[in-house]
Amino acid sequence: MHVHSPFGPRDRRRSALMRASSILTAFSLVASLAACSGDQPHAGMTMGSRPVPVAVSTVVTEPVTLTQELPGRTVAFKVAEIRPQVTGIVTKRLFEEGSVVKAGQQLYQIDDASYQATLQRAKAELQRAEAAAKVAQARMERLAGLTQSQAVSKQDYEDAQATFEQANASIASARAALRTAEIDLQYTKVYSPISGRIGVSKITEGALVTANQAEALTRITQFDPIYVDMPQSSTDYLRLQAELRSGGKQPVKLAIDGLEGIYAHTGYLQSSDVTVDESTGAVRLRALFPNPDHRLLPGLFVRARISLGERPAVLVPQRAAVRTPQGSLQVWTVDGDNRARPVQLESSGTHGDSWLVTSGVREGDTIVMEGYQKLAPGASVQPSPWEATASRNASPTEPALTAR
Repeated sequence: MHVHSPFGPRDRRRSALMRASSILTAFSLVASLAACSGDQPHAGMTMGSRPVPVAVSTVVTEPVTLTQELPGRTVAFKVAEIRPQVTGIVTKRLFEEGSVVKAGQQLYQIDDASYQATLQRAKAELQRAEAAAKVAQARMERLAGLTQSQAVSKQDYEDAQATFEQANASIASARAALRTAEIDLQYTKVYSPISGRIGVSKITEGALVTANQAEALTRITQFDPIYVDMPQSSTDYLRLQAELRSGGKQPVKLAIDGLEGIYAHTGYLQSSDVTVDESTGAVRLRALFPNPDHRLLPGLFVRARISLGERPAVLVPQRAAVRTPQGSLQVWTVDGDNRARPVQLESSGTHGDSWLVTSGVREGDTIVMEGYQKLAPGASVQPSPWEATASRNASPTEPALTAR
């Protein structure tokens, strides 16, 4: 039997939607009541109530060998530019270009004929002055006896005495001229003032050279030993001075680009400039190195490591520290209540895979090694000892560098 419904299809759909909405409202109410009840099984999952698991380590102080690495440039120990001290024609060149010469070795010969003649003339002038002095002396002595008997006037004796003194002065002048002539003759032989490697000759046989000319005949460079000059900022220089206050020679090692390992010979810090360069704000340090095989040439760029000796240092593993947006180092420490807080570090460099810390943490402080990415200041943590991985234990250990 068919019963006719008073509602159409559209009314039936509207009624179904209203029933579904009532069911959803009922479920929402039940969920709200459950959330407001005292039974909260998931509330402990929030950051503030559940401790964050982290791996921690203790800051230690270890004896480390401190060094400071600086860029440097090699500088010749001595440089001599050879110039003639007399004028004349070069008759001989007595060295091989690029060879090693010794101090006192003759390099050039200048025509000495005119200087030989000048020397002979100076000798003759000296002889004449000495003969004139003898005549003047004899006359003065003769007049001295006549003056006592008043055979001659006192004026005649005084004139004879003055003539004798002038003759002595002429002797002194002639001797000086003779010495000058001897020196000029010696200067016709050009000698090496230092030992070292000689460069190319700027003149050849037959060339005219003049005394003290601007252009050098050649150049001699001594680079055994050899200097290494190292610029350093004035701030770091003051820190280095504090490190070196113990005194004594400070050994320096060299690393050379393009060569494996460290330069075989050890140098020592010699001196520093007494002023700061106004254009760069740097102070120049100088070290002296043996260079027996002439491996180091002047003008070579090197990296110098100044040894500051062994001393205790506070070490913080690099993996525990992060850079802040401002560029400073930061670690997370854990206090006695297992609360985490960030701490800024001041570092003077690295030692192996650790920072050399000058301030921020002390020996015995607890720092977070793993898990600090989840931390907020004051967060409660659940610390566990951190164990070094095999890769960390296998990492090479390098000398400490106090340079940043």
